[in-house]
Amino acid sequence: MKYFKNGFAAMLPITTGIVPFGAVMGTVCFEANLNFAQTSLMNLFVFAGASQLAAVDLLLKDTQSIVIIITGLIINLRFVLYSAAISPIVKDSNFLVKIFSAQLLTDQNYAVMSAHQDKLKSQKEIISFYFGASICMFLTWHSSVIAGFIFGNFAPKELALDFAIPLSFVALTIPAIKNKVYLLLAISASLLSIVLKPLPYNLGLILTAFLVIMLGIFITRKKEVTRE
Repeated sequence: MKYFKNGFAAMLPITTGIVPFGAVMGTVCFEANLNFAQTSLMNLFVFAGASQLAAVDLLLKDTQSIVIIITGLIINLRFVLYSAAISPIVKDSNFLVKIFSAQLLTDQNYAVMSAHQDKLKSQKEIISFYFGASICMFLTWHSSVIAGFIFGNFAPKELALDFAIPLSFVALTIPAIKNKVYLLLAISASLLSIVLKPLPYNLGLILTAFLVIMLGIFITRKKEVTRE
């Protein structure tokens, strides 16, 4: 329970950027004439803000269902990378743990878990921490979407709270840059993400991740060959 609480507490600072995003999502759903049940079910089963917004926008344009589904899958391709990274942690867990780990996976709780992973000694501690962060994220997202659906977008634009999301990721990333290789990969990822941002369907993010992973593998193998 200790590590669950630690994960929950570690996620709390990140929620400052989640709340306004959720409020926008709830407001958009209401304006799209989705009822409360439809909004709640999409929250529960999709649980991915960017693809939810895209889906509602396409619904308003009377887009075919298959196009909406494919668009959502493309936007969420980054979760394949997160899943691959978290797989070794949950590989020895039971089926339910694996299912809930996958369903609750988001950018934010994965980043928080990664930032604290070195401080946790066992897979059990990591999983407990991850679920604490995940539940915090889950409750914050769903409550803010519901609040936005009922009350509208209540976050003042002057506060620019949505900018808290990228800032929180910066705060989590910087401590993880522990050597020159990590620094090179971080700089490469930053530059590539800017150059590739104009690509449609959020593909710039996926391509950036793929290229930086390949660069990391190349550098690692080159070091191993040099040592031999």
